[in-house]
Amino acid sequence: MVDGKRFAAKRLQKFKASEIRELLKLTEGKDIISLAGGLPDPQIFDVEDLAEIAREVILEKGDKALQYSPTLGVTTFREELREFTRSHGIKVKDTDDIIVTTGSQEALYLIGRVFIDPGDIVIVEEPTYLAALNVFRQYDANLIGIPIDHDGMRVDLLEEKLVELDAKGLRPKIVYSVPTAQNPSGVTMTNDRRKKLLKLAEEYDFLVVEDDPYSFFLFEEEKFDYLKTLDPNGRVLYVSTFSKIMAPGLRLGWVVADKSIIALLELAKQAVDLHTATLPQYIAEEALKRGVVRKTLGKAKKLYAKKRNAMLEALKDEMSDLATWIEPIGGFFTMVFLNDRSIDTSELLLKALERGVAYVPGKSFFVNPDKGKHSMRLNFSYPSEEQIREGVRRIAATVRAAMVEARAS
Repeated sequence: MVDGKRFAAKRLQKFKASEIRELLKLTEGKDIISLAGGLPDPQIFDVEDLAEIAREVILEKGDKALQYSPTLGVTTFREELREFTRSHGIKVKDTDDIIVTTGSQEALYLIGRVFIDPGDIVIVEEPTYLAALNVFRQYDANLIGIPIDHDGMRVDLLEEKLVELDAKGLRPKIVYSVPTAQNPSGVTMTNDRRKKLLKLAEEYDFLVVEDDPYSFFLFEEEKFDYLKTLDPNGRVLYVSTFSKIMAPGLRLGWVVADKSIIALLELAKQAVDLHTATLPQYIAEEALKRGVVRKTLGKAKKLYAKKRNAMLEALKDEMSDLATWIEPIGGFFTMVFLNDRSIDTSELLLKALERGVAYVPGKSFFVNPDKGKHSMRLNFSYPSEEQIREGVRRIAATVRAAMVEARAS
């Protein structure tokens, strides 16, 4: 039998399996409470409206919806996206354009393909979205992590790093941020820090990628402006997705950026998949026009707020003496940091699975994995409130058992 690995390109060595995708394999079909992957609750899927829209689109627009479409995306859908994005408070200028992608993950892949040469410096929050780290690593980026606190990225530390790099004749190509209801931590960057970040972008001449899947799910009042809105000179690439606001099965994302940037992404996308699937674009267009997306968002925010509260209550009840955590104002996740820094949550995961609960080990979200080995990301969007409480109880029991075992040895 042929061994495919013998023929694999050397660059494949840089590919790393997503820990979340691997965990989903482990938990699928098993009696395990998963606080791991960031799945939407299926209760928010507006199945009847989407079924009606899909039927009408195929019957009435099948000649277009079942056909090839432009690489940038279906023109009428992009127009709806422009208005939807503006209505959410994101400034879309006349000098901007929009490209539709196969989920926001493809958007990150295209950004890496277009802008990152081997050795280019990419600065990220630490911790940050692990799938973004995987993309940047594939392009041999020189990754630098800047710590976060409860107010988001420490831009004071970012400035110190920029000064240090500049003294060596180096500058970053990109700063990547999830500034609102961040994945994995749940924190939101203050407006002062956002303005400072953009000021530094001007001073040190780099692009900013604003990844924004979660600002649609804010459970508390928080005054802030989007980086894209604050950006005066077209340095910000705004990235978002339909996976959270309607359904991940549609595989739709989009990027808003200066026309010169979108043109480059379009060129790269032509070589990847020609264009994003046409049918889902027409379905999403009608869902926007008919208010289905707005209705879904309203239902989701109420549901996820209750689940967020259940998660925080469970952590307080079960883990107050074991860990600290961030109280997210929105999104799908919280990050838990064990007080006992000797516990490696990657090793602990096997014991947690034996107790019937899964989480994502924290070190996957760090440029330097050692910084996050005593942490874990917990998801509250998918499991029920009862599962959240029981899952946290099982995690706490696993941690306590590990501490007892460590003392005994």
